[in-house]
Amino acid sequence: MSPAQPEPTAILTADMKRVVGEQRLGFVATVCSDGTPNLSPKGTIRVWDDEHLAFCDLMSPQTVENLRTNPAVEVNVVDPIARRGYRFKGSGQVLGEGALFERILAFYQSGEPPMSDARARIRHIVLVKIDKALPLFSPAYDVGLTEDEIRASWWDYFSWLQSRHAAAASPAPSSGIWGSAKKVGPQRQQSD
Repeated sequence: MSPAQPEPTAILTADMKRVVGEQRLGFVATVCSDGTPNLSPKGTIRVWDDEHLAFCDLMSPQTVENLRTNPAVEVNVVDPIARRGYRFKGSGQVLGEGALFERILAFYQSGEPPMSDARARIRHIVLVKIDKALPLFSPAYDVGLTEDEIRASWWDYFSWLQSRHAAAASPAPSSGIWGSAKKVGPQRQQSD
């Protein structure tokens, strides 16, 4: 009798899948041929299965070129209100045709949200095999703020920012993240 094989464990947890599913923007880091980093925003990052993420090449020639030379990749997805998320390290496989490309393309066409004109817009699909997944947290958590406090502060900031864009510039609110000893919002500097 052979010993029982351990069940494989999923790399992507339910919370990781939730964060990726809720966010509409993430960042993908690759390595250029000269060894310098390339960071590219992606609005198409989705969970493919328990061990893979996928994203589309809509206008990412440098990312695709880098992955064809060196498949090392890191994907960061962060909730900008809760100021927490995940980093996913692994290797990227560039797909431009074939059965797997067609299955993932169909996933984007019928996914949540569905991508309109996916076949015409998607040049390649990158399937990222996750080797390591780690949490990301804002330093605001280190000073004892709760997630609810951090969320309230950032909603306050984005509300102020929205009103600033909707109307002429107005002074920053005197309460919340600007009026507190615990500053968690971005430090605004006057531009030249």
